[in-house]
Amino acid sequence: MTSSDTVGRVIMGDACVSEGAAWLAENDSAMELALSQTGPLPLRLRPDGFAQLLNAIVSQQVSVASANAIWNRLQEARLTGPRKVLWASDDELRAAGLSRQKVRYAKALADARIDYRALRETPTPQVIETLVEVPGIGVWTAEIYAMFSLGRADVFAPGDLALQEAARVLYDLEARPTEKQLRQMAEAWSPWRSVAARILWAYYRVAKNREGIR
Repeated sequence: MTSSDTVGRVIMGDACVSEGAAWLAENDSAMELALSQTGPLPLRLRPDGFAQLLNAIVSQQVSVASANAIWNRLQEARLTGPRKVLWASDDELRAAGLSRQKVRYAKALADARIDYRALRETPTPQVIETLVEVPGIGVWTAEIYAMFSLGRADVFAPGDLALQEAARVLYDLEARPTEKQLRQMAEAWSPWRSVAARILWAYYRVAKNREGIR
């Protein structure tokens, strides 16, 4: 685990996730119950940069299996870098599985010229603010990027339907919490909100027998 005044705690490996899980289990009996059923949590750290955000765009509003298939076709066509995406025709990108809207989003991302290296030292609120300026990058995508590509320990994605459903089941709620309600719930899991998200995704897999996130 590392930390700085600008970005806070950063998850570097499994030991960091284990530390966060232990804190959550100690402070929240429902999280402790979930962990007893999920076992060790996946690290889920990913590289940062253009390809990861393009991957996130691919994942929007499609199943995990469909997203994986489309991403594999993009990789086979070598269409995962900003210059290749800008140079590609719309038909080439659509042949790989992107919808017309996602073709537009992919090209907008490639044209945005984001300084990904600088984002590593940028406070999380500013990271999200920078990313959501790009068409096709919403708050959920920006939060997932901060969580997994930048390793921020205290980020949550309350708009995620799997997290909402996992919270409903785990906390025995009458209805799936809204994004606003889940964001409020997540405040109790600070400074380990990204580990709480890992727990809830793992619990979703156990409770629903399906993956909630790639």
